Amino acid sequence: MMDEQSQGVVALLSGDLLFASKVKSAATNGGYEFYFGGNLPKENTASIRFVILDLSTRNGLVPTIAKQCADECPDARLIAYGPHVQVEKLKAAREAGIPRVLTNGQLDAGLSGLFS
Repeated sequence: MMDEQSQGVVALLSGDLLFASKVKSAATNGGYEFYFGGNLPKENTASIRFVILDLSTRNGLVPTIAKQCADECPDARLIAYGPHVQVEKLKAAREAGIPRVLTNGQLDAGLSGLFS
């Protein structure tokens, strides 16, 4: 999954292809490889450095994703994001142990510096 120059993998768990292209661009510019899917990959999870969870399209992962990341990719930074108007989803993500929960706008605005 990872080449020798790579800093690791950014895993975006989402169904949003448009935003995925933005994340991929920022990740590759930062020297990371990019994975896009509905769940964490089945193998080579140790190379994952960021797991970014889209609460709009993958909210069903919220109850288990923090433990799954701790078990499979403990060095990864786990971030969830969703629309600012979906307050309950944002709150539930925090309560489920996701350390960084952002609105769509916060993630979009900070994307360029996230992987540098």
